Amino acid sequence: MTDAEATMSLLEHLEELRRRLIITIAAVVIGAIIGFFLSDPALQVLRAPLPAQYDHLIFTRVTEIFELRLKIGIFIGIALAMPVILYQVWRFVSPGLTTRERHAIWPLLLAALLLFALGIEVGYVIVPFALAFLLGLAPAGIPALLTVGEYVGFITTMMLAFGLVMEFPIVLVALSRVGLLSYRRVAAQRRLIILGIVIFAVVVTPGGDPFSPSILSAVMYLLFEGSLLVMRLAGR
Repeated sequence: MTDAEATMSLLEHLEELRRRLIITIAAVVIGAIIGFFLSDPALQVLRAPLPAQYDHLIFTRVTEIFELRLKIGIFIGIALAMPVILYQVWRFVSPGLTTRERHAIWPLLLAALLLFALGIEVGYVIVPFALAFLLGLAPAGIPALLTVGEYVGFITTMMLAFGLVMEFPIVLVALSRVGLLSYRRVAAQRRLIILGIVIFAVVVTPGGDPFSPSILSAVMYLLFEGSLLVMRLAGR
């Protein structure tokens, strides 16, 4: 291969990456526009985990409600665009895969969608426990005035964190299927990976309560062990 051919190949890959990013961003924007107009019913769903005594949310800035609608819209946009995002990732990497590897990756894309949806639901279920702990720390006689923007930011961050973490086993298995990781190599680093899981869970979960990172760590650990089992069976 000549230098010119190598340069052209690199430019083609960069152009392909740019095209996939544009499609992905466009999908998120379209989903966010839809989410913006669905922000009222979505807010009612997001408010459901709040304890009854804290359900009276307030806003303190003129622009806060508009920012709130944007925040909800972007959250919904990412969720709606996830099939497109995963498909664009697939289209970008597929030229470098063999036919056998492409057939092996397709089921993982479907599993990634299901796990992302499951993670969103798990994050939503965990929120009441995190709220009960955090709000229960308030001293007696000091009322809680929760702003709607802060609360929505908290719950959507929690849900997205769990949704994205659920993609963890898909990444491991996919890298294993294309030969970049092996069961022995990953298993040998089990202790270091578990430590990384705990640190990641503490950093990514908002609020600082002990329940959210503990549950996220447990979920990631179970997913990790499940991924190892799949990698081991696939290797055989």
